[in-house]
Amino acid sequence: MPPSHASTSDSRPAGPSGGVQSLERAFDLLERMADAGGEVGLSELSASSGLPLPTIHRLMRTLVVCGYVRQQPNRRYALGPRLIRLGESSARLLGTWARPYLQRLVEETGETANMALLDGDEIVYVAQVPSKHSMRMFTEVGRRVLPHSTGVGKALLAHTPADEVRALLARTGMPAATEKTITTPDGFLDALEQVRRAGYAVDDNEQEIGVRCLAVQVPDSPTSAAISISGPAGRVTETATERIVPILQQIAKELSEALASSGGSAG
Repeated sequence: MPPSHASTSDSRPAGPSGGVQSLERAFDLLERMADAGGEVGLSELSASSGLPLPTIHRLMRTLVVCGYVRQQPNRRYALGPRLIRLGESSARLLGTWARPYLQRLVEETGETANMALLDGDEIVYVAQVPSKHSMRMFTEVGRRVLPHSTGVGKALLAHTPADEVRALLARTGMPAATEKTITTPDGFLDALEQVRRAGYAVDDNEQEIGVRCLAVQVPDSPTSAAISISGPAGRVTETATERIVPILQQIAKELSEALASSGGSAG
């Protein structure tokens, strides 16, 4: 969204966008709050948005009344609980929009395709299309796992600052799902460096013995998302990886473009 500019009118259309300025400003403030970790003060919002304090106070008061923002005892403002309902519904729809692309992944790779989001400190799977093989992987939609033992987790955290990754790992711990799970922060940060170099992430028997997963982030997704394929290690070999990764990257790019160009009406 373009930077906001101060004005005496909160309800007139905001120029070329054709939108209502007060709505654009309110959503801009919510996104700035999210970028700041979910809790901010009015002066911080004024400094980052360029809006005068009275305008911000008026908008925040409306968001508080609607339940999308709450005022903390320390007078700072935090994202409110009603956003959870919107987020959950949006996540489900994102999975629905992604299904045609996951179906293509299955057709072109032969393996089960998944889509996952980073929700707080956890990975949540929001969509899956199963492989047609009799021996195939299955992950229940809605399942939550810790990022350190998954390919999608590595893909989603690859470009997160190291101190933030360490803080997340300190909160979640790094339990071993298998004997191959990475269980140290330094080891995980090394793995993220490999993801950045290679352009894709691998779960090599780290979540479940006998299973390999290849994952890439969906670039410029409205929320941090990754797609992956998973299958038996005997099929998802190094040779297969060379063939599958370009397909993953291309479909992730196409999904990203569809979400950006049509507001989510991908197909």
